[in-house]
Amino acid sequence: MDNEFKLKNGSGRLCCKGCGRQDNKLNTYDWLADIPGNAEEQDMVEVQFKNTRKGYYKNSNRLHLEKGDVVAVEASPGHDIGTVTLTGRLVPLQMRKANIKPDAEIRRIYRKAKPVDMEKYAEAKSREHDTMIRSRKIAESLGLQMKIGDVEYQGDGNKAIFYYIADERVDFRQLIKVLAETFRVRIEMKQIGARQEAGRIGGIGPCGRELCCATWMTNFISVSTGAARFQDISLNPQKLAGQCAKLKCCLNYEVDAYVECLKRLPSKEITLETADATYFYFKADILKGTITYSTDKSLLANEVTITARRAFEVINMNKRGEKPVKLLEDRYSVEPARSKDLLEQESLTRFDKNRNGKNRKKKNKSSSVGGGNVSPVKQDNPQKAKQQSDNNPPKEKSRQQRQSPQQPVAMAENEAVHPNRNSRNGRRNGGNRRPRNNGGNKNPGGEAKSVPDVQA
Repeated sequence: MDNEFKLKNGSGRLCCKGCGRQDNKLNTYDWLADIPGNAEEQDMVEVQFKNTRKGYYKNSNRLHLEKGDVVAVEASPGHDIGTVTLTGRLVPLQMRKANIKPDAEIRRIYRKAKPVDMEKYAEAKSREHDTMIRSRKIAESLGLQMKIGDVEYQGDGNKAIFYYIADERVDFRQLIKVLAETFRVRIEMKQIGARQEAGRIGGIGPCGRELCCATWMTNFISVSTGAARFQDISLNPQKLAGQCAKLKCCLNYEVDAYVECLKRLPSKEITLETADATYFYFKADILKGTITYSTDKSLLANEVTITARRAFEVINMNKRGEKPVKLLEDRYSVEPARSKDLLEQESLTRFDKNRNGKNRKKKNKSSSVGGGNVSPVKQDNPQKAKQQSDNNPPKEKSRQQRQSPQQPVAMAENEAVHPNRNSRNGRRNGGNRRPRNNGGNKNPGGEAKSVPDVQA
């Protein structure tokens, strides 16, 4: 595998030996990998095994090792299989970070792994899950208050490490005898905490990234609820706890920044006096440097948000016996312009709204055509349009008049008032017909009505 990339401008090569596969937990970036002769300066090599277990070994045979090589190292008894994760000058620094004493026994690297070694290694790894399930049942049958979280076989399959969690001290001497008789291997018990178990199992945190304990954290510092109080976070156990059921380690990341910002804000116990009311501390935006005051201690009433600078000015005025007219001055009322987020301005349903509007217009048009409602025709002459609108009576009223034979006088009067009805009915029937003159025929009321001629 070629670990060098040629630059397009021809100025040289870019080394990628310091990068490693990100599926290996606690991966270390070797930023000195591109220095010539870096790997040969130190005999110590960092080797990583399953999950979070690492070891430091001596390259006594002067093997040419690079990051990612699979090697067989010394173990007791037999040998173990691991992956090289760091070489060169950074190895002593990592050993100092891991608190490995100089006089500690350093084991050596035998060789690079052979195909026979890899076959034994794969066979041993395939038995780990079944061994963990059976060991849990054995511990439960013995009545031990412990949980076996993981099992790791040695590379040659002659030894197995059982990682367990227990709140109290456990006497597992009988358990070791039963496990040795059952699995026919050398047994080693290691107690770990809840954080170490979460790091070995792995997972995705609420931030959407892989757990810190499974990627880069090796030293677990205790986390207290004071870190949440400094950051003004609600003390909700469900939100503050991680997958290990302990307080999240990330609460310690920004505590120092919040403590520095809190020094620039006034105390919560100080009240502000104005000419009309007394204001009490309610909440604060620590990073922004603004404070919200209320006229009630327990409820948010008449809220006023001011800057820390204005709060200190009012406090100094109260110490001198002065009271401002109002808490918020005009020069502080205008907030500075914030940067706008273009994504917030756009709605994901904006296209759906326009589409629904077009469909609504189409439905209105189709309903107007299908329902028989004739849209008014535009006319150039406004007087003619007004006359036509005056001559068109309401449909319900005209329908009632046509269907009621008991009111002949009203019908005659209606014909006199609306002389264009016959002509309009004629146009509806498909032709411009002039209304017939009955020649003075008398109506049932005894009065003769003549219909005037109206041009179509």
